[in-house]
Amino acid sequence: MPQPTEIAIVYDGECPFCASYVGMVRLRQAAGSVRLIDARGGGPEVDRIRKAGLDLDEGMVLLTGDEMYHGADCIHRMGLMSTRLGVFNRLNAWVFRSPARSRFLYPILRAGRNLALKILRRKKISGEAF
Repeated sequence: MPQPTEIAIVYDGECPFCASYVGMVRLRQAAGSVRLIDARGGGPEVDRIRKAGLDLDEGMVLLTGDEMYHGADCIHRMGLMSTRLGVFNRLNAWVFRSPARSRFLYPILRAGRNLALKILRRKKISGEAF
């Protein structure tokens, strides 16, 4: 029987929305273990994402095996893997299992993140000011 692949979600730990979201979403047990990685802490996963040319200020990343899903693709994949336990996870699964809804909503969510970081006077992951 094949072993489940480890999944890592790389997100902005200083963004209150991002941190709350990854803390609340529950992925199915079949997805395997899930590691939450704060992009601001760096590390091999963050280096790998940057080498791939993905901008962590533009979206979180889901890593599974050799695959990387960024931004709207990330939350879409998380919606597909989400459990249906609890109101938040049912809503998350319904909203983000649709690629079209994910593509439509992600820029709005990212704008909310950017506004929150600006209000909180926090810099981008890259170190630039907003």
